[in-house]
Amino acid sequence: MSNVLAIKDLAYKQNRKTILSNVDLELTTGKIVGLLGENGAGKTTLMRLITGSAKGKGAIEVSGDSEIAKRKSHVSFSEQLHGFSNGYKVDQVVHFYETIYPDFDHARYDAMAKFLQVDGTKKLSALSKGMKEKVVIALTLARQTDLYLLDEPFSGIDSMSRKRIISSILQWKPDDATILISDHYVTEIAPILDEIVIVKDHGIATHIGADAIRDEKGMEIEDYYESLYEDGGDADDEI
Repeated sequence: MSNVLAIKDLAYKQNRKTILSNVDLELTTGKIVGLLGENGAGKTTLMRLITGSAKGKGAIEVSGDSEIAKRKSHVSFSEQLHGFSNGYKVDQVVHFYETIYPDFDHARYDAMAKFLQVDGTKKLSALSKGMKEKVVIALTLARQTDLYLLDEPFSGIDSMSRKRIISSILQWKPDDATILISDHYVTEIAPILDEIVIVKDHGIATHIGADAIRDEKGMEIEDYYESLYEDGGDADDEI
């Protein structure tokens, strides 16, 4: 199985403060991977570095390409709607995505928007935080890319909708694509995860398969994650 993502010796500082250091990570194709860690651990920064919207030291390859422009063509990142005026309608944002991204699949977006009950005629100013998150999810997954980065995608969505969306991600994900998803709702996303990556102390503390946690360690993903912070964890758990 080939790697969709390969990171070697990645480091990033902001205002002379170390955010990430000596990060090595490889993700194979076709997986759903949970990116876990406390607030401020560097999860969002890592995603921004993968897309090239932040620059650090080290090597990053996505689908074999290290050049930023080529990397971006392989990645769909759940960036928020901050760049759009509140006067924009959802359909206008969708049209922008179609114009900018040749891989944007309108039929795929329409199917997800219908499932998520997104009203394309509404202005962004009229949307709740949860509905904006739904728009972002649909826009992100409507692109046809190798790697999807979902950064806290369910933060404003109510519990019932959140569970419904999470259970449907499997049908939305292309078979040969990989999803890296950062979320606080560890218990809710656990059933769809193939692996987890835990960011701690500026680096990757653990990269381990979900089945290994359940079968070999006899733990649920959330319990394993919490134990890593309680007792320092086992940095040798890698796949």
